[in-house]
Amino acid sequence: MPEGSRATAGIGCHVMAIWMDRSTSTFTHMGGEGVPWIGQAPFTDEKHVFANLGDGTYYHSGILAIRAAVAANVNITYKILYNDAVAMTGGQPVDGPISAGATIAQRVRGRRRQRRSSSSATSPTSIRRAISPSDIEIHHRDDLDAVQRTAARHCRACTILLYDQTCAAEKRRRRKRGKFADPAKRVVINELVCEGCGDCGVKSNCVSVAPVETEFGRKRTIDQSSCNKDYSCVNGFCPSFVTVEGGQLRKPKKAEGVDFPHADRAFARVERQPLRHCSSRASAAPVS
Repeated sequence: MPEGSRATAGIGCHVMAIWMDRSTSTFTHMGGEGVPWIGQAPFTDEKHVFANLGDGTYYHSGILAIRAAVAANVNITYKILYNDAVAMTGGQPVDGPISAGATIAQRVRGRRRQRRSSSSATSPTSIRRAISPSDIEIHHRDDLDAVQRTAARHCRACTILLYDQTCAAEKRRRRKRGKFADPAKRVVINELVCEGCGDCGVKSNCVSVAPVETEFGRKRTIDQSSCNKDYSCVNGFCPSFVTVEGGQLRKPKKAEGVDFPHADRAFARVERQPLRHCSSRASAAPVS
């Protein structure tokens, strides 16, 4: 959130923002995202709030909340995340035909009454194919903070901020199955050069930028198992980052087999033991 702004959560993976120190508080039932603000707005000096909404919840009933906000003429910005998955319950596809540009953007545009709608995307071309630039403003995600500040300060109606980016966890799953492009490029950090300033974590806000304790103090490392190859961590000015192109992760060696010559006989003895009376306290007989 921009400084001085706050957001409300709904039902979805974004509800975790409540305990992540991101100026997000309160949650509501599915289909009620942002609706409490309709009743609060006339009785507070606060002029504007944000409301988080996922694409799955939007398709289920979130569009009803948007319609209510438009009808009540309240100053609110809905941040709709189109991440192409019902991420909170395991990454299932959204139950219905839905897309960022052709479905969500077109429908919310039809609900407006001279309302300004904004759209932010990782690759703006995906939305530009479906809608005209004259209808909806299109920005790169690097401009997200500036767009939010504009909405909070200058908008006086219901505004939609649509963010288009595939769920990071789903990216990794699909890459393992060969269903998603897997760039032959990885980023690593030279711990001897890293000064542990943490700027890479600030720039990327990525969980794969992890702290590592060394004999020279705490440094940073890239957790390759969770890296989604977003590469935003290199946006900082840091000489410790090394980009490896065309390389692959070294696979760990298989553990050597351990021989237990009497394992079969040991299990056989356990199976032949007679059942014993069980008291209220659970007990287990030692196995020799």
